[in-house]
Amino acid sequence: MEAKQRILVVDDDPGIRNSLSAFLERSGFEVQMANDGEQALEALNKNRPDLMVMDVLMPRLDGRETLRRLRRAQNWIPVILLTQVGGATERAMALEEGADDYLNKPFEPHELVARIRAILRRADPGLPPLSAAWTLVSGELRLERRSRKVYLKDSELSLTPKALILLEYLMTHPDELVSRERLLDAVWGWERAVATRAVDARIAELRRELGDNVDEPAYIETAPGLGYRFVGKVERA
Repeated sequence: MEAKQRILVVDDDPGIRNSLSAFLERSGFEVQMANDGEQALEALNKNRPDLMVMDVLMPRLDGRETLRRLRRAQNWIPVILLTQVGGATERAMALEEGADDYLNKPFEPHELVARIRAILRRADPGLPPLSAAWTLVSGELRLERRSRKVYLKDSELSLTPKALILLEYLMTHPDELVSRERLLDAVWGWERAVATRAVDARIAELRRELGDNVDEPAYIETAPGLGYRFVGKVERA
C-alpha cells in the first residue's frame, strides 16, 4: 500500500486545527498538528511532512516569520498560508517570500484539499516554488517578475497591470483549474465590486497578446463554466 502523504496543520485555534485535521484525514492524508510557528519548526525537524498548512496570525511565532525562517534555511517544504487579509498586495508579498499558495478565511475544506493536491503534484522536492521564482518561462513566453515585464520570442508585450497579474497567477499555478471567482480574489482582491466578466476581458487581452488559439491553446485553456487553466509547462529560469 502506498504511504499516505503527511500534512502539518499549524493554527493557534484548536477548533480550526482539529476540524481541518479531521477533514484532511478523511481525504486520505496523514495529519500532524502544531499550535504555532515554534512548534511547527520542531515538528518539521522530527517528522518531515510533505506540506504545511499554516495560519498567518499566531502568537509567539506567526506564519509569515515561520515561513521566512524556513526559506532562509533553504527549506522548501510546500506551504499554504491561511489568512484573513483581503488585500492582493499583502498576499503577493507572502508568495514572494516563498509561500506556495494562500487561502482566505473562511474557506471551503474541499478547496483546501484541491489546493494541497495541486501543489503536491507540481512540487519539485528541494527546489523553491514557482511563486518564489523571479523569472518564469513557458516555451517562448518569459515573465520577468522583478521588472514586471513579459516577453514573447524576446519581444516585450504591452499588457495592462491586471492582465500581467492574472498571467503571473496562472503561471505560478500551472495545470490547475482556477475559477473566475478565485482569480477575482487573487487579482482584484475584492477591493471593489468587479464582475467576473472583468476576468474574461483580461483573459481575452492575454490571448491577443500571446497569439493563443482558444481552440488549441498553447498557454491558457478555458474550462466552460468552470474557469481557466495554464496548460503550458512552466519552468524557473
